[in-house]
Amino acid sequence: MSAGKRTQAPLLVVDGDSFAHRAFHALPRSIRRADGSPGNLLTGLVSMLLRLWQAERPRAVFVGWDTLFVPTYRHEALPGYQAGREFDPELLEQLDLAPGLLEAAGVACAKAPGFEADDFLAAAVGAERRRGGTALVATSDRDAFQLAADDVTILQPIRGVSELARIGPAEVRERYGVEPAQVSDFIALRGDPSDKIPGARGVGAKTAASLLGQYADLDALLAAGRFAAEADALRTFKRVATLDATAPLPPLPDRQPDWSAGAAAADALGLGRLAGRLEEAASS
Repeated sequence: MSAGKRTQAPLLVVDGDSFAHRAFHALPRSIRRADGSPGNLLTGLVSMLLRLWQAERPRAVFVGWDTLFVPTYRHEALPGYQAGREFDPELLEQLDLAPGLLEAAGVACAKAPGFEADDFLAAAVGAERRRGGTALVATSDRDAFQLAADDVTILQPIRGVSELARIGPAEVRERYGVEPAQVSDFIALRGDPSDKIPGARGVGAKTAASLLGQYADLDALLAAGRFAAEADALRTFKRVATLDATAPLPPLPDRQPDWSAGAAAADALGLGRLAGRLEEAASS
């Protein structure tokens, strides 16, 4: 399909780990499977995807996943990257089950050593753009703001997993004072405490945005002699903050979820209430 002819329905691209973590912390732990095992993450994640699908009616749904405990190039480039993160055993147990449950419902998933969920978002956006389509990217990670474009809208949760803000280039400029293409430069300069990216010494958000208003990107800023003593570190920070669009994707043809099959998979896991919700969606 040519770039000038876009499919009517967008591809819905979801950061699986981002929404799984939000579901786990937003829903009560009293939500259990029939055998007493935890069920709040699975229930919240699938319910969120169902609501998103009902609201947006995408041509297909794709979910990218982190491969936890497997170092990526980011950890090798920046040894302190994401240091100190701890995971609840009940969260990890459900994270292992989530991709299989979604795939049973006809939702394409991908994870691979060396890549993070964000990288799959970038890869899917690139693939959809090449086919002339548009994309909706659902994530709470602001690193994904670098993907915002006329054909890409970020859906950012602002209240639990039920309310979403729509972020395009104008919203990125409003929030950060930079263009989407400058977001990784901005993160390199300002830093990112959640990922343990230090940033340039003494540079906050306003200074980072001001500098990028003067220079096209970090390379131009460094070429002008700014931050000479930190240049190598800042280049590393930008590389760490830049999404890797080479993440391997599965085929992403037009495909509607099979909520009935998802209901059967949920029931097999002992999630009867979720199964009922999916059966209702299948028959509506």
